[in-house]
Parts: sequence; structure tokens; C-alpha cells
Amino acid sequence: MIDTAGKIFITGSSGFIGSVLLEKLIQRGFFVKALVRAMPGSKLNVEYVTGDITNMESLRQGMKDCRYVFHLAAYAKSWSPNPKIYEQVNIGGTRNVFTIAQELGVERIVWTSTIVTLGSTPSGIVGNETMPRITKLYFTEYEQTKTLMELESTQWINDGLPLITVNPTRVYGPGLFSESNTVSKLINDFRRGRFPFLLNRGVNVGNYGFVNDIAEGHLLAMEYGQIGERYILGGENVSLEKLFQTVDRIDGKKRFQLKIYWVIPMIVAYFFQFRAKYFGVYPPITPGWLRTFLVDWAFSCDKARQELGYAPISFEEGIRQTCQWLDTL
Repeated sequence: MIDTAGKIFITGSSGFIGSVLLEKLIQRGFFVKALVRAMPGSKLNVEYVTGDITNMESLRQGMKDCRYVFHLAAYAKSWSPNPKIYEQVNIGGTRNVFTIAQELGVERIVWTSTIVTLGSTPSGIVGNETMPRITKLYFTEYEQTKTLMELESTQWINDGLPLITVNPTRVYGPGLFSESNTVSKLINDFRRGRFPFLLNRGVNVGNYGFVNDIAEGHLLAMEYGQIGERYILGGENVSLEKLFQTVDRIDGKKRFQLKIYWVIPMIVAYFFQFRAKYFGVYPPITPGWLRTFLVDWAFSCDKARQELGYAPISFEEGIRQTCQWLDTL
């Protein structure tokens, strides 16, 4: 059991998962020190520390006197004018967090990695934490840097770092309506008739995790997770076609859906990438991002269920709550 008297340090508390996790920590009586770039409004039992994970001194100031650490901060955008930022934040920044945690003798660290480090799954196969990557290719710089850091984390664990890794799947639900909430934005566009397209005919499967469940899974990992282990946090394995069908069923509507192959969307994605590179216009999609939706990402959360007590809600209920929230925007 983690002690509510022990201070908690969190990075990425302004992000999609992090903001939900922060509220859960406050509700459960923890005192939290949160690393932020800009000072937000005050919250009870929260001390904000200005800085970021590339700044060692701000990490040292934030982590001082803390027994537990949640490290969620990452650069996860689909494109950056400076590709090196993925390595600087996802690898360099995480090394900084690990270094200061080890220096200050933190008792437990839960690090938020991602399901993409495990790689896509062969058709009809459901992966788990032990499944080796079936390819050395990476779709995005985000996938590459998070994977390399996860491989490196093994040495940190061997050197005594009390690290527990969680791998969220495709996260959706109420909260921030930003790029990090891609699935909810996709649902919103579909409901409004702006995205009727079933990429690759909608057959590819992904694992979808409700944000409240994912945040709860972080708490369970901190309390019950085994040091050196990693846990997939997600929900059900669903195709894009089933996702849209579920939204229609909840809304009581039958919307137009256009099944398309990958060629035209890929041409459009390359156009957006070209425009971003030469004119600085942020691309709504990139070729790498699109490729992740043209393969399967089917995974099991059984390890988290059995070892942590992780109990995600049904996919349909998650979509229902998401649609209710979208109606308020």
C-alpha cells in the first residue's frame, strides 16, 4: 500500500491522462508536486513547480521530499518542425527523471510508455507484454524514441531504479479536447459528418482504453505493480468500422460511411507533410500517423487485471460517456 502521507511528484499533469490522474490523486488525499511549464490556477494539496523534464534542476526541486513519482510527460505530437525534440524529451528528458529519482532515493516510479513500443500485431493475434516486436521499422519518431527508451530502462532497473512501466493503448474519453485525445476528436468529426471515411475499409483493429480507466490503472500500478514489470492499460480490441457502428447505435442514427483503401489518404498525408516541412503549416495527418491505422494493434490487458485489479468499463459504455461529453462542447 502506498502511504497517503508520502508526497507524489508528477510530470505531464496538464496532459490528457495526467490531468485526470492529478484529480484522482487530490481526491484520495495525496499531496502532489506537479511539474508545469506555466503556472496554472491553484489547487488544494498541489504545489506547482515551474520547469520541464529537460531541466535537471527543476526536476530536482520538484522531486525533493517526494516518495513516489508518476512520469507521464512526453512529446507525442504527430509532427514537429524540429525532429530532434522527440529524442530530447522522450529519451533525454526521461533519463533526467530517472537520474534525479535515483539520486534522491524515490521509492517507486510509474512511467507512462505506450502500446506502440510493443509494435503492431499480426492479423488475428492478440499481443501481450511478452510479445516481441515483429518489425524493426518504426512508423513515427514518437514510436522510435519511446521504444528505445523502454529498451534502455532495463539497465536502469538492473541498476536499482524502482521502475514500473505502464503501456496505455489508444486513449479516449472526456477531458482535454486536444491532439492527445485523437480518438475523441475522430468520434466528434464522424458525428458531425466531417470524417465518414473507413481507412483501409475499417478492418484494422486497435485497443481502446477509456481515460478514467487508464488513470486508475496508473494508481493501481503504483500500489500493486511489481518493480521491473510493465502493464498494458487499455480496454477492448475494436475495428474502426465497429467504433463508428457503436457511435451510431448510441446516437440512434445511421450515418454515411465510405470504405476507402489506403492510397488516396496516403497521398493526402504526404501533401500535408510537404506543406508542413516547407511552409510550417501543422499537418492534420502525416504518413507515419496514417500507417499506424493501417495495421492491427490488438492487445490483452489480462496481466493488469490479474496483478493490479485493473477493471476497465465496457467499450460501449466508454463511447456513451464520451458522446455525452462531446454534446456539452
